[in-house]
Amino acid sequence: MRILAIDHGEKRIGLALSDPTATIASPLKVIQHVSRLIDAAQVADVAAQNDVRLIVIGQSFDEDGNPNPAGRRAGRFADELKNQTTIPIEMWDESFSTQIARAARIELGVSRKKRAGHQDEFAAVVILQSYLEAKRDS
Repeated sequence: MRILAIDHGEKRIGLALSDPTATIASPLKVIQHVSRLIDAAQVADVAAQNDVRLIVIGQSFDEDGNPNPAGRRAGRFADELKNQTTIPIEMWDESFSTQIARAARIELGVSRKKRAGHQDEFAAVVILQSYLEAKRDS
């Protein structure tokens, strides 16, 4: 079962895809934000093209455990995506996914020049891999 993960940002949407056994997450692509409606349509299309059976959307929270502004935007995006696909959607805590992705790329020895710019698809990989590991351990 392939799973698609989404790191929803204000400017870009990072996508990661699992392998068919839902064991390993890999970066897929980055979609430039246009509007919630168009973004959701693009994600629904990517999901259909890749035979995705579950979509996991990263959502960030404040220190009280409530969705922060970015988390609320991700929730509204999920609502729009539900209007455009019948694929089940699950929200997943994405706290620190971008920082973890950046640190992992540094640890792997990726040059500063190649690390410059967005981390969105790598943050989506972090979200998806944490989801896969949590489900495997439960």
